Amino acid sequence: MKKTAIKVRNLSAGYNNQAIMENLCFDIQSGEIFVILGGSGCGKSTVLKHMIGLIPPVAGKVFINGQDMVTARGTAKNSLLQKIGVAFQNGALFGSMTVLENIMLPLKEYTDLPQDAIEAIARVKLGLVDLEQGAFLLPDELSGGMRKRAAIARAMALDPSILFLDEPSAGLDPLTSAGLDRLILELCASLGITFVIVTHELESILTIADRTIMLEKETKGIIAMGPPKTLKQDKSNPYVYNFFNRSPEPGTQNVETKK
Repeated sequence: MKKTAIKVRNLSAGYNNQAIMENLCFDIQSGEIFVILGGSGCGKSTVLKHMIGLIPPVAGKVFINGQDMVTARGTAKNSLLQKIGVAFQNGALFGSMTVLENIMLPLKEYTDLPQDAIEAIARVKLGLVDLEQGAFLLPDELSGGMRKRAAIARAMALDPSILFLDEPSAGLDPLTSAGLDRLILELCASLGITFVIVTHELESILTIADRTIMLEKETKGIIAMGPPKTLKQDKSNPYVYNFFNRSPEPGTQNVETKK
């Protein structure tokens, strides 16, 4: 039986004590690919930022491997943060550093390893994402897909057990996006990494997700939870069914195509 990697309990997410999501409760199992989805502007990325401790929640708790992310402070918080990795939507790579230097940075900051060991580890991480050829390029010299892979490599620098990815397929063409999906599946299978992914890319969700939760802006909560292929067949909630089957929402008017 797999252990629980993340527990979210009664989480109200928002800013300045104004909740945009309320009373979220869900568990994520170790080694699982878990997707947080929903329509644009529903608060998916905000929930992720609360889960990684970037923003304090309006209310509620987030437990990472049994430790409370919300109340952790000082060295306890730093220790907890080193057990997770994060790749943001735009990659957030340092433009003045090469790709290899970007991967080496967390190792320099959080370990006492010698320079040659740090470089060797960084090269291994680049190999895991099939980016060895880009080691000495600057981020601006990379394609969009390569930047995403570099960001994932940096997120893995300290060997975290959990990776959080924010909109990994955003801005990518279908072939590049499919390649990134394969990479996520390979990393999960080979390294046992738990993935928490924010996305609304339906093809990716159906390809990689073990389970998903769907957030809704109007109700400020979770309106569906489970394996995506199961939700695709479930007609109990018309909005969820339409989302997974790419059907127009009820009341949407047809638009005539140009002759």
